[in-house]
Amino acid sequence: MIRRAALLLTAVFCLISVPAMATELTVTDGQVRVPMPGRTVTAGYFTINNNTANAVSLMSAASTAFERAELHQHSHQDGVMRMEQVADIEIAANASVSLQPGGLHLMLFNPVQPLLAGESVTVTLNFSNGQQIELSMPLTEMPRR
Repeated sequence: MIRRAALLLTAVFCLISVPAMATELTVTDGQVRVPMPGRTVTAGYFTINNNTANAVSLMSAASTAFERAELHQHSHQDGVMRMEQVADIEIAANASVSLQPGGLHLMLFNPVQPLLAGESVTVTLNFSNGQQIELSMPLTEMPRR
């Protein structure tokens, strides 16, 4: 009887644990660049870590600090670097994807107030598994070329 109860409790614990592990997405190394003077567009960068056994996609992003956010990528076509919006960004099971300059990135349009380096903005990421991650991302200066 005690053994049966222990097995039943173990089975229930395993069933409860599976959904919790299935949503284990983390985001690291986030930053949003302060728009250049006179510009109303900037970019955000971060790394998404998918610590689950299933692929998941970043479907959209939003920020109360900007009127609009879009997922973008840079690509080379006919020797020319182009930027284009993408519908989603897939993160394979047990893998990471970095959004970084020259590759995948978050485009942020029309700040709703002045942005200063050293402050932070909130960005919400929406994933295909229904998970939402809200981040506080520091504002950083554009690197000098």
